[in-house]
Amino acid sequence: MTRTTAAYTNRATEYVDALGTVRLMHDADRHLIEMWAAAASGPLIDAGCGPGHWTQHLAERGADIRGIDLVPDFIDHARATHPGTRFDVGSIESIDEPDAAIGGILAWFSTIHHEPSDIAVPLAEFARVLRPGGSLLLGYFDADETEAFDHAIVRAYRWKASDLERVLGMARFEVIDIHRRAEPGARPVGALIAERRN
Repeated sequence: MTRTTAAYTNRATEYVDALGTVRLMHDADRHLIEMWAAAASGPLIDAGCGPGHWTQHLAERGADIRGIDLVPDFIDHARATHPGTRFDVGSIESIDEPDAAIGGILAWFSTIHHEPSDIAVPLAEFARVLRPGGSLLLGYFDADETEAFDHAIVRAYRWKASDLERVLGMARFEVIDIHRRAEPGARPVGALIAERRN
């Protein structure tokens, strides 16, 4: 993910200004993430937390959560803006947690730059650190076919929900809920809630 990390580093300030607060997020996304976190049991990780806005929002609502991201500028911003919440530089492909230590993982559009042939790596890592029965909320760009597209930062992928469900199943997850949203002038988005099987 070196190319992706470098691309986000080069545009970190721009990204923070455009997307760095929960008040700029869609109400449906905020409601879904809040409800997911409230139902999760145990410590949470915001995997690929970016500027830390979702991490902080859930911490303010009582979640035991920390954020990780590979972009140091994002982590510096998150620590300065949200000093009471823990943020660490770290990869979603190698999470600094023991096996089965975490109750829930928020991966909100943090796997969109993984190629279909590589997305199994972070998904397997999520499964490793989650407890059996632990919950994953994964946000993604939705499409009728899985395909690459020119994202503003660096190439990303849209996913057909059934393709994403299949690779999650291979990583020992069971998808229990699918949310999809399409609005004029915006890319269709989706979110999957999946549980780590025993």
